[in-house]
Amino acid sequence: MAMAQSGKQPQGREALLKSYNKRLKDDVKSILDNFTEIVKLGLVEDENQVTRMTQVEEINFQMQVRSANIVRAAESLMKLVADVKQYLILNDFPSVNEAITSNSQLFKAKSQEADQKLMALRDDMAFDLYELEEEFYGSIYKEK
Repeated sequence: MAMAQSGKQPQGREALLKSYNKRLKDDVKSILDNFTEIVKLGLVEDENQVTRMTQVEEINFQMQVRSANIVRAAESLMKLVADVKQYLILNDFPSVNEAITSNSQLFKAKSQEADQKLMALRDDMAFDLYELEEEFYGSIYKEK
């Protein structure tokens, strides 16, 4: 059962990453295409059958629509960035596991170091206590 789930996860991950990549390309292409069209609208054309005011209104409307498309694509890119950040935070198990392992090893090393220092302190105290007891009991028997 665990193998089946771990086998499905990379495929889901690959599909998600492909989806992110497609969204990125589509949004950037939309921004570029709309910007190019806005620049093209700035070209002065010769008078034709459509009156100048009608042409200006049409250009104005096209610019508003293209600008709205650029804003929509930019907002979509911002949402994509937020989605990628969320995905990395929630699904970056290898780095989380690595951090946990690293911290665990560090704490084990510090624990062993503290244990060694405590054992050395215990041995020193035992030796000092032994010397003090010999001195104390030796002085009691000398006085008698």
